[in-house]
Amino acid sequence: MIDTTLPPWEAINDLLQTGDAEQLEAFMETLEPGEIVRSIFRLSADEQTRLLTTLSPENAAELIEEIPEAHAVELIDQLAPEEAGPIIDQLPSDEQADLLGELDKEDADEILRHMDEEHAEEARELINYAPDVAGGLMMKEYLSYPQSSTVKQVLDDLRKRAEDYALFNVQYVYIVTPSNRLTGVLRLRDIAFCAPDTRLSNMTVSVVSAPVDASLDELRAFFEQHEFFAAPVVDDKGKLLGVVRRRAVYDALAERSDAEHLRTQGIVGGEEIRTMPVLTRSRRRLSWLSVNILLNMIAASVIAFYQDTLAAVIALAVFLPIVSDMSGCSGNQAVAVSMRELALGIVRPLDVFRVWLQEVSVGVINGLSLGLLLALAAWAWKGNPFLGLVVGAALAANTVISVSIGGTVPLFLRRMNIDPALASGPVLTTITDMCGFFLVLSFASLMLPLLTAG
Repeated sequence: MIDTTLPPWEAINDLLQTGDAEQLEAFMETLEPGEIVRSIFRLSADEQTRLLTTLSPENAAELIEEIPEAHAVELIDQLAPEEAGPIIDQLPSDEQADLLGELDKEDADEILRHMDEEHAEEARELINYAPDVAGGLMMKEYLSYPQSSTVKQVLDDLRKRAEDYALFNVQYVYIVTPSNRLTGVLRLRDIAFCAPDTRLSNMTVSVVSAPVDASLDELRAFFEQHEFFAAPVVDDKGKLLGVVRRRAVYDALAERSDAEHLRTQGIVGGEEIRTMPVLTRSRRRLSWLSVNILLNMIAASVIAFYQDTLAAVIALAVFLPIVSDMSGCSGNQAVAVSMRELALGIVRPLDVFRVWLQEVSVGVINGLSLGLLLALAAWAWKGNPFLGLVVGAALAANTVISVSIGGTVPLFLRRMNIDPALASGPVLTTITDMCGFFLVLSFASLMLPLLTAG
C-alpha cells in the first residue's frame, strides 16, 4: 500500500525500492503534471535514472515530455543506449530530434541504433536542420495520400492504422503527387462527409506552405496571418517534408525569450536549473559577474577622481545612484526595443544611424522631463536651485547618452557576431554609471562656489 501522507517524491522512491513497476505507473497516473515535475527534481540522479528504467518506455516518454528539455537531455545521457532508444522511440519526431541533437554525436548515433529503423531515419533527417527553422521544428507525423486516392481508401487506412496514427496531426490530410510534391490539403471532416468513391483530386483545396528554411520569426508571421493548427513544410521543389505545429512555433518563441532574458541577467548559456552541478552553475555565473566587477571598478574610479568635490557637497552622494539608475532604466528600454527589432528583422546592424536618431528624439524629451523632476526635488530638499540644476542637467544629458548606447550597442554587437543579449547589459551599465558620475561631479565642480555658498 502507498502511504498517501507522504510527499509524492517519497512515495515514488518507496515504490522504486519495491521494484513494482505496475504499482509505480498507477501511482504516477494519479499525479498532476506539476507534481510529477516537482517530484522528479526532488529525486537523486540515481533515483531519476531508476525511475525511467522501471517505467514502460511509453510512460517514461510521457515523463520526459513533462520536464524541461535541458534536464531531459541529462537524464537520457545517463541511460545506456539500449535503455534510452525505446524511450525516445515513443516521442514525437520533433521532440526526438530536439533531444538527440543536444547529445554528443557518438552517443546520439548509438541510441539511434536501438530505435525503430523508420523512426531513426526520420530523426537523423530532422537533426540536420537548425533548431530554430521550420525544418528543425517540423514533425514527421502527418497524413498524406496520393491524388488518385478515394475517400473510402483514406477512411479505410485511418481505421486500420488508428494506433499507428496516435501521434499524428489528424486534422488535415495532405494531397501529394507520386513524387511527393504537395498539391493540396483537406480537413478530415471534409473527407468524412464526402461520397466514398470521390477522388481526392476532385476535392483538393489549395494549400499554403512554409519553406523548410523559414526562420522562427517568419513562422510566427505565417501563423499570425493564417489561422492554421499546423502548416506543411516543403523544400525548394515543393516536396512535402513534414508539418510544423503552431504550438511548436510559439513554444520555441517562448523558450528563446526566456533564454534571452536569462542571458541579460548574467546566466551564461541561457538556461540554468538548480539540479545542475554546483560547479557548473557557479562557473556560468562567475564568468559574467567577474567581468562586471572590473567594469564597476572603472565606473567607481570617476568618483575617486572627484572625491574633493564630493566631500565638499556631500548631498551629491544621494543623487549619484539616482542619476545612474534612472539613466540605466532608459537605456535598458532602448536595448529591449533594439533586441526585439533585430529578432523581427525590422532593423539590421547597418541601420545604426537611423536607430540612433530615433532614440535621441525620445531621449531628449524623456531626459528633460526626468531632469526637471529631479531638479525640483533637489531644490525643494536643500533649498539650493543650483544643486537642482546640476543633478537635473546631469540626468537629462545622461538619459540621452544611455538611450543612444542602449539603442545602438546591440546592433554593433550583432555586427561583430557577439550575442547582444549577453553583452549589451554590462556595456550599458558601465557607460551610464561612468557618464552619470562624471556629469554630476564635473557640473558640480564648475559650480562649486554656488553649491557651497551660505
